[in-house]
Amino acid sequence: MKKYLNLLFCLTLLFCIQSKVFAGAIDKTISASGINKDSVSVSVKDVTTGKTVYKLNDKKSSMPASTLKLVTLSASLDTLGKDYKYSTKLYKNTNNELFLVLSADPFLSSSDLKYLIKTAKDKNIISPKNIYIDDYIFDNKEWGEGWQWDDDLNPLMPKFSSYNLDKNLLDIIISPTTKDAPANIYVTKFYPVTFMNLITTGSKNDIKISRNNHISPDIINAEGTIKEQTKKQIPINHPKRYFILRLEEAIRDQKMDYYGNFTQKKLPKSNVYLVAQVDRPIEDVIEPVLTNSSNFVAETVFKTAGAKFTNNTGSLEHSLQMLRAYFDKLKLDYSDIKIIDGSGVSKNNIVTSDFMSEFLVKRADDTDFIKSLPTSGEGTLSNRMLYFKDNLHAKTGTLSDVSCIAGYITSRSGKTYAFDIMINDPKTKITDKKSLEEYILRDIYTKY
Repeated sequence: MKKYLNLLFCLTLLFCIQSKVFAGAIDKTISASGINKDSVSVSVKDVTTGKTVYKLNDKKSSMPASTLKLVTLSASLDTLGKDYKYSTKLYKNTNNELFLVLSADPFLSSSDLKYLIKTAKDKNIISPKNIYIDDYIFDNKEWGEGWQWDDDLNPLMPKFSSYNLDKNLLDIIISPTTKDAPANIYVTKFYPVTFMNLITTGSKNDIKISRNNHISPDIINAEGTIKEQTKKQIPINHPKRYFILRLEEAIRDQKMDYYGNFTQKKLPKSNVYLVAQVDRPIEDVIEPVLTNSSNFVAETVFKTAGAKFTNNTGSLEHSLQMLRAYFDKLKLDYSDIKIIDGSGVSKNNIVTSDFMSEFLVKRADDTDFIKSLPTSGEGTLSNRMLYFKDNLHAKTGTLSDVSCIAGYITSRSGKTYAFDIMINDPKTKITDKKSLEEYILRDIYTKY
């Protein structure tokens, strides 16, 4: 018995010494980076035991950026279920009136609207008395709380609403003419927007697009030079207006006899029948959110889940109710965090690295979830973390002054760890922050 206890003591002592050596390697890596240690938060946990093997400022609040999508998408998919579909439906009632029921499908396109109207025409619906739109799936808030007002032209941050269509982005074509002459600017689909065109034909493409929303949101300022034709995308400032324009086009294309308005009205519970529908499986959202980090899709799914959870109109509050219920289901302590959007765009989101790594530990038994995360060379990791090959599955996050990465890594020893790294340092370049993330992960991969 005494020999057994001595052996156990020696093994425990060896483990403690080894852990300190490994932790010391990460500490040295952070010190050598030149990034303030106080601005770095790290938590690494063994997914088998749940024990923390390394931590640094792991209880310190920080902005998660797009790594938050790991949490919000997981909660949303759990609430919606694998069989959920975004379904945009067209109904007709006994009074020869049409009802277009929106689902806020983030992939709905102009061609889908044309299909719905063509199907109606094929069924001899050519002169409807009225066309109503049931848009009660979402409330009327089209942008995230705490999003940066001066970033409203960022194509990565379009508005999201019941009227999602063509990703809520407007395509702009800019073409050169003759040297030093004004360029040509036009939109690929009609939308009431005016360009203040100060772009001239020159020796390079150097274009700046801006607008003053508080003065005139429908005037776009374009300046710079252009050498070769290029396409720019800008968020649509009024998604409902854009949607109605595309719906009117679909009706004209089918020569349907309708010149009335499109009034908001809920679908009646009786005396209606389905004319046509466009379905999209919920699994289609996974790659855009986790691999390509689509804020638009992430916010839409988050709000959709809130709508289903409360059996009510989708809103931020309903989504947060859904999220808290999901945390309770996982038995995850969320008392020290604050989440106020589905994408991580807002700087008002606050989490800890300990919370994120603990969440990942609780999801580690879901191999489909882990495999849904991009690995080295994919998505936002397309030019990063190539050293790890398939041993890394992670979600990145970037805001001004902030860089984060969270996920799973299998070390050379064969052990898998859940990790979260958040760096919030305004004094260093974003490339330096991302380099430090990789070197920390190398230490985990080679030494743990």
